[in-house]
Amino acid sequence: MLFLYNLMVLFAGFLLEIIAFFSPKMKLFVEGRKIVFLVLEQKIKPIDKTIWFHAASLGEYEQGLPVIEKVKEQFPAHKIVLTFFSPSGYEVRKNNTVADVTVYLPLDTKKNAKQFLKLVNPDLVFFIKYEYWPNYLAELKKLNIKTYLVSGILRKNQLFFKWYGGFYREALDAFTYFFVQNETSKKLLQQLGKTNVAVSGDTRFDRVSTILEKDNSLDFISDFKDNTLTIVVGSSWPKDENLIVNFINSNTFNVKFIIAPHNIKDEQIQQLKNSITKKTVLFSEKEGQNLADFDVFIIDTIGILTKIYSYADIAYVGGGFGNPGVHNVLEPATFGVPIIIGPHYSHFAEAIALVNMDACVAVANQKELDEALENLIRNADIRNEKGHMCSTFVQMNKGATAIILKNILHD
Repeated sequence: MLFLYNLMVLFAGFLLEIIAFFSPKMKLFVEGRKIVFLVLEQKIKPIDKTIWFHAASLGEYEQGLPVIEKVKEQFPAHKIVLTFFSPSGYEVRKNNTVADVTVYLPLDTKKNAKQFLKLVNPDLVFFIKYEYWPNYLAELKKLNIKTYLVSGILRKNQLFFKWYGGFYREALDAFTYFFVQNETSKKLLQQLGKTNVAVSGDTRFDRVSTILEKDNSLDFISDFKDNTLTIVVGSSWPKDENLIVNFINSNTFNVKFIIAPHNIKDEQIQQLKNSITKKTVLFSEKEGQNLADFDVFIIDTIGILTKIYSYADIAYVGGGFGNPGVHNVLEPATFGVPIIIGPHYSHFAEAIALVNMDACVAVANQKELDEALENLIRNADIRNEKGHMCSTFVQMNKGATAIILKNILHD
């Protein structure tokens, strides 16, 4: 099976080269990997000590950031090497300041794994949440490099638990320790004979709780809000936006809307703006405008949604009408904002927990969305109660980073 896997990786690399001619995103994926070894040779000297963190995409980076920052404090003489698999992670955070070197992870071939680890030569390695690359893990095991899984989550449908997943199960032998989010993940690893596992929780709670310590003010959002009840729609997709726009166009409440779409392609942004009958302004058009005069503010830029949530009275988090499901509900939750999401949230433990405790409302159609929004708009007590439950939930689940650091430093 490992032989077949290696053939598939080689074929995928060839296929991606072709797809890159037609897909801008895939072109970034392919072209970005062509310079990785050159960048590593330039930025890492043979005498350098390094620690390697791998994140699949942006969400995993944010999840692992508290650990990266603490490890950097504990090992100030080491260079931090950060790799991404996805362009949506690398392109957004390639200029981060926490890592000394940020690159794409080359495809998982034996040759790439050997060359990458020869150049980086890390003392410690951290994989955030998931992505188990057999050739990289085999080489890490061979080199006897301490390797950790951070905020890991295991599910029964993963390849480890299939009859044909032997080579994948063997790859797990590379991990020195597994820090997982829940008891289910721990039990699944124990079924595979792994005893080097601890339930540390989810480091994202540590990440979002520190947001409260930062300056989250945005003058232009304050000007737009103008002391009016404001609904923030974050990371929305077209299916979310269709329902939200229907509500915007039909409601008669004194309420404002901020929409921060997941994709900010010009054509999609203009279609969204044109579908709204209320007075609407784009972030890119805000200069010279009296923002208080507008009803809807569309954020056609990235990187400020977290701060915008601090101005929300109600939050709608997008993605819940698609696959794999809803985006990050913890960011609005940490500000004590009541949340509405779509029906697809079963892969996200924090969303399940918030729905079960009635701090977050899951809706499946227009009627349910309208009712949920109207209820929260009309009832300040309900808004405050649900918001308080959200912020309490975040605060009570902090501490994963401390557990991980304690174990690593005593390993």
